[in-house]
Amino acid sequence: MKKIKYLFLGLLISTSLFLSAQVTVVDSIYSGGLWRSYRLYIPTAYNGSSARPLVLNLHGYTSNALNQQLYSNFMGIADTANFLMVYPQGTLYSGQPYWNAGISGTGVNDIQFLSELVDSISAHYNIDANCVYSTGMSNGGYMSHTLACSLNNKIAAIASVTGSMFTTQYLTCNPTRAVPVMQISGNADATVPYSGSISSLHIDTLVKYWAVNNQCNLTPQFANVPNVNLTDGCTAEHYVYANGTNGASVELYKIIGGGHTWPGSPFVAGVTNQDFKASEKIWLFFRKYKLNQLTNVTDAVKNVASFEIYPNPVSEILNIQMNEPIDSKTAFLSIFDVTGKCIIHEKIGSQISKVDLTNYAAGIYFIQVMNDGMQLTKKIIVN
Repeated sequence: MKKIKYLFLGLLISTSLFLSAQVTVVDSIYSGGLWRSYRLYIPTAYNGSSARPLVLNLHGYTSNALNQQLYSNFMGIADTANFLMVYPQGTLYSGQPYWNAGISGTGVNDIQFLSELVDSISAHYNIDANCVYSTGMSNGGYMSHTLACSLNNKIAAIASVTGSMFTTQYLTCNPTRAVPVMQISGNADATVPYSGSISSLHIDTLVKYWAVNNQCNLTPQFANVPNVNLTDGCTAEHYVYANGTNGASVELYKIIGGGHTWPGSPFVAGVTNQDFKASEKIWLFFRKYKLNQLTNVTDAVKNVASFEIYPNPVSEILNIQMNEPIDSKTAFLSIFDVTGKCIIHEKIGSQISKVDLTNYAAGIYFIQVMNDGMQLTKKIIVN
């Protein structure tokens, strides 16, 4: 993000006239013993007469709220669709702005700050509580995944551009529901490698993690993004994991040859895909989802959810206890690894079943129980 940051310094003068014609409120709230600042963009169509969506847009490490506002270029979309967008400011880590998405043990509670920020804005503006979303660049993308894990009682859906999830975090990520997720990453990103690292998940693993959590189809719909710009040095592929719980899908835009950049940005720094605009795709994704629809649980799902697994974490034998009557002809259990590969699929023949996991590698797995056409997934940790 440093090159982008320096690029913006030369652009601020030329863009200041544009920003002054728009309504951007610069303010702060007191959270966790600190004054935390933010920029709130209010669309030209907003008049407070009806509840409008709110989108959090989080900057990357070494960047800041103003840079993210300019770089992601959401303002015209917000004006057209009439939603508010807030650009919060991170605190400092090693002298640079960042989000505490598991990057350090500094003690800064950014989950608390962003939750309180949503509450504060909602107290002053007419915000639709069912339409609050989070997106972000790089470290801001990591933080958006953190919110999907830990603040999904407020955040309906998230989108991460060039971000990922830390390997330590996905061991503790425990979403209470299906969370719609969009991931946009370049396979030539040298800052957050697509193939992962010691500290970060492989992007394919991250995407399938959410697809399994949401109980989506694990074979994605695939399409090439039309290569309308032949001079940007890259192309794009689109993967959709559909039909998740309560309609929650997972989407991946994979930029072939793309770097650590925001597709469609007017500010090009490195290989930036111009075949589509990430900001437009993110908003089209967000607007499909409302929190109250995603948290709606039918009686049928409640019934199949009534099963227990123990011990968890497990090293040898996993016990599955069904608390509801089962149909031995249609009741199945499946276990998937984090890549979405099914490693066990068998019938459930009694109220208590046992699965031997002795020879499986340590890590996270998912058990999916199907009974009378209904299904639910729970997470297993093998140690």
